[in-house]
Amino acid sequence: MTATTRADSTRRGDEPIGDARVLIIEGRYYEALSDELLKGARAVLQAAGVEVEVITVPGALEIPVAAEIALDAADVTGAQVDAIVALGVVIRGETYHFEIVAGESARGLMDLGVTHALPVGNGILTVDTEAQAWERARVGEGDKGGGAARAALALLRLRRRLEA
Repeated sequence: MTATTRADSTRRGDEPIGDARVLIIEGRYYEALSDELLKGARAVLQAAGVEVEVITVPGALEIPVAAEIALDAADVTGAQVDAIVALGVVIRGETYHFEIVAGESARGLMDLGVTHALPVGNGILTVDTEAQAWERARVGEGDKGGGAARAALALLRLRRRLEA
């Protein structure tokens, strides 16, 4: 890819997308961190001009299941879901549970995206400490909520471009 192509691609990626419904599914185990991730994701999606719906679940492990339930419900009601943004925080503890939650939530989201050919932005932070989580979650720092929304929108733009 040339520098010109990369620059053109970046500019296209910042354009409003409109006419799309994006589902944010957030695990609320760490509520203050979840609020910050949500703030970043909402800002990006609002700038893109998409319709946003937010579903909350207890933690990161429930996010892929909630996404599948939402997709099934959308099939029944006809409410299109064009992309999903997953937000949550998993902080390493003293047991193996961290690896299970981190790995299985990521695997579930990847399976969801591949199975449904659905744009999914994974904003589930997997960190060693709460301080690391804040560095990544804060809109003014890592803005991983915004990053997950940008990733989902990039995949949605790609799908639309290739389907056109």
